[in-house]
Amino acid sequence: MIRLIGTIFAGLLGLAFGSFLNVCLSRWPEGESIVAPRSHCRNCTHTLAWWENIPLFSWLLLRGRCRQCRTWIGWRYPLVEAAVGALWAINAWKFIFAISYFSLSWSVLPWLIVCFLGPFTFLWLLVALATLDAENLWLPDALNLPGILAGVFVAALSRFYFEYTFNGPRTFANFFSHSMHYFWPGRFLEILAAAGIILLIRWTYKLIRHREGIGLGDAKLMALLAAWLGLPLTLVAFVIAVFLGSLAAILLLIRPALQREGETWALSKLPLGTFLCIGGILSSLWGQPILNAYLRWAGL
Repeated sequence: MIRLIGTIFAGLLGLAFGSFLNVCLSRWPEGESIVAPRSHCRNCTHTLAWWENIPLFSWLLLRGRCRQCRTWIGWRYPLVEAAVGALWAINAWKFIFAISYFSLSWSVLPWLIVCFLGPFTFLWLLVALATLDAENLWLPDALNLPGILAGVFVAALSRFYFEYTFNGPRTFANFFSHSMHYFWPGRFLEILAAAGIILLIRWTYKLIRHREGIGLGDAKLMALLAAWLGLPLTLVAFVIAVFLGSLAAILLLIRPALQREGETWALSKLPLGTFLCIGGILSSLWGQPILNAYLRWAGL
């Protein structure tokens, strides 16, 4: 029952944070404040009433149009809200099940809270970056760089909680020393290796085609994934992203209108960051079973 209630609460909270994310996604590219003015129609500046701001419900009630000017609101709003709500619910369901196997005590409660909230932040960030790249081909440093730092910090605390549970209590000083000697160098190398994959592809493409093909934001996004997931699961996310990107390129290629335009399709820009974020989400939630299944199939 606790697991079900926690999952429902996380899903509803995710809808609210998804609604807030929509405000950010509409205003960040325009350089506007996300605090003021109040939520309004982007076309007629009609200020939304409270019942027009209810996640998902308001969009359905208004049939996707502004109540004042009847301008189409767009599918992004309900999709982002539903995505964050669903991902938070799935993560809560998995997390509450996982901690049932660990010993709980008041001494580790602060660490446990951070480990619990961290993945929610990570999923929120990935939805934000995926949408920004899909709509604007933009992966802002203001999200990528703090995301990398937060990922390393949460990963370190997660390691501490795991070791505390199985190896007995450690003081913060002992844990910090242990991490400095083992965890931090390894994670930093994984971050550099993940970013290096994109930089290598970027350099190779520029060498062959004599123009930029992949932005530096994609390399920073790969670093962000490695900070949160580690290198193995980041590689799973990368493979998923390559598959999705290839599928999108094929669909783009076979569109009749683009076929008539000759080489125009080859110059079309695909949001690699969006595919990396989707891969990161899938890897975060189910990456380890996917990796284990591949290793068994490969006989490793």
